[in-house]
Amino acid sequence: MYLTLDHVVKQFPSRDRTGTVSAVNDISIAIEKDEFVTLLGPSGCGKTTTLRLIAGFEYPTAGTITLDGAQVNDLPPNRRDMAMVFQSYAIFPHLNVFENIAYGLRVKNLPIGDIKRKVADALELTELTGLENRAPNQLSGGQQQRVALARALVMEPKVLLFDEPLSNLDAKLREQMRVEIRLIQQRLHMTSVYVTHDQAEAMTLSDRIVVMNRGQIEQIGSPQAIYQTPATRFVADFIGKANFVPARVVGQSDGEMQIEVFDRRQFRVPRPDPAPEVGSTATLVIRPEAVTINRGGRLLGVIQRGSYLGSLIEYEVTVAGQPLAVSESDPRRSTLYAVGASVEVGLIEELLYVLPAV
Repeated sequence: MYLTLDHVVKQFPSRDRTGTVSAVNDISIAIEKDEFVTLLGPSGCGKTTTLRLIAGFEYPTAGTITLDGAQVNDLPPNRRDMAMVFQSYAIFPHLNVFENIAYGLRVKNLPIGDIKRKVADALELTELTGLENRAPNQLSGGQQQRVALARALVMEPKVLLFDEPLSNLDAKLREQMRVEIRLIQQRLHMTSVYVTHDQAEAMTLSDRIVVMNRGQIEQIGSPQAIYQTPATRFVADFIGKANFVPARVVGQSDGEMQIEVFDRRQFRVPRPDPAPEVGSTATLVIRPEAVTINRGGRLLGVIQRGSYLGSLIEYEVTVAGQPLAVSESDPRRSTLYAVGASVEVGLIEELLYVLPAV
């Protein structure tokens, strides 16, 4: 592996100075060369501290950090061959676009010809060509973010780090920038570690996602694996929307299991590993898109709420006293079901998931 964190711990003194608080608690991550990995989780989960440990802005209390075969625990940031794109952009207000991007190269005392060539390449890559003489206050938020990205890229680091770089942009520009960041990363084959609390950002950008909670890792996997086969209830709840329904396991075979939910209605679902034993209780994870309305379902439900959102319609339906969030994306539906309407509710069995036994 190219970048590894091996049983890394980071503790800070407690507020009253009588003990310590673990911001990062015994985490291990192995990142391949050219891979894009996102650290995802709520505020206070340890993702930013982990990024700062990788960058060298913090030093681990225990464990090791290795880059390209060499341990970097005690190296300062300027000796780690990494570059970071910050949330606040951190571009110099007294320097123009060219000077901002060229700053690190000048610190390294590169020849002026090399500096001009590398900056020109970075300007083209980030679509800033023609803006090199503008001051930062003459740029939009998106353009300032591109300058910050170009300044990091021009250093040709071994690892590119992102600390929630899009959080200050509006929603539409955020969507545009995350697509562009991913395209640039794939074009340059640059190992990248990205921090965000935005699940859509993580799903769009990542080869793999590291879901963190309270200083620990809940699950590491591809966006598809994280969404379709969550390891814990926390992951299932944090990534996308999910309904959690009490269930009882009544049978299992290779690859699938039979469960009872909603007043003894039985369904066949994919078998998790490890799987709950027959006769035990479990939790069935039902994504909103796995629920159908009036399409031949076997359950009876009552509409509690409906919201038309253009590309989809969201409902809350009660089935056997259990509220279910439902998402329908059929553009042919022109009207909402009325609140209080009785409907047939179905479950798409191959999209259901039982949380593994713990």
